[in-house]
Amino acid sequence: MAAKMPLVTEDEYIELERKSLVKHEFCRGVITAMAGASARHNALCANMIGLLFGALRGGPCAVLTSDQRVHVEATGLFTYPDVVVVCGAPQFHAKYRENLLNPRVLVEVLSPTTARHDQTSKFSHYRMLPSLVEYVLVYQDERRIEHYRKLPTGQWLLTECTGEEASVELPALGCTIQLTDVYAGVDRFAPEAERQGNEGNEP
Repeated sequence: MAAKMPLVTEDEYIELERKSLVKHEFCRGVITAMAGASARHNALCANMIGLLFGALRGGPCAVLTSDQRVHVEATGLFTYPDVVVVCGAPQFHAKYRENLLNPRVLVEVLSPTTARHDQTSKFSHYRMLPSLVEYVLVYQDERRIEHYRKLPTGQWLLTECTGEEASVELPALGCTIQLTDVYAGVDRFAPEAERQGNEGNEP
């Protein structure tokens, strides 16, 4: 029987993370290393950041990169969303000041190894953020975006956006993003699943 890994405290996690060259998620005593991203993933993140920065420039909202750690107080999760939008005054953890508490919109670019986590368990954590009103999932291997918007009832409405002419409306930010702009230039990078398959066939 395999030995269980010892649980760590929040203090131990933060101390480790401040020294580590690799990002880790943390929740309820368990640390999980985050896998490195592909070039296609990074290109999609960069496009989203650029589009949101252009749309929000000069307004009350700011766009932050995946180096911004977010903390979900209700569940204990510490994690690094791919793109973070915060509106108004940012709120930070009282003890660990580098951890943002009040994102307005979160974006995750789905990878083959993380898609299910981002769509299910991570979203269940994110939904416990009182400030969060929109969650955007960007697919790598097809031009498809899933957009979740929190309704006044507390329910989340899913809108699926696919195809060259599709767009994603972000009411909380007062802007609309075209899928052609989100995926502009990313075809020079092979989809991650295809790249991994080709690597496996190499002699």
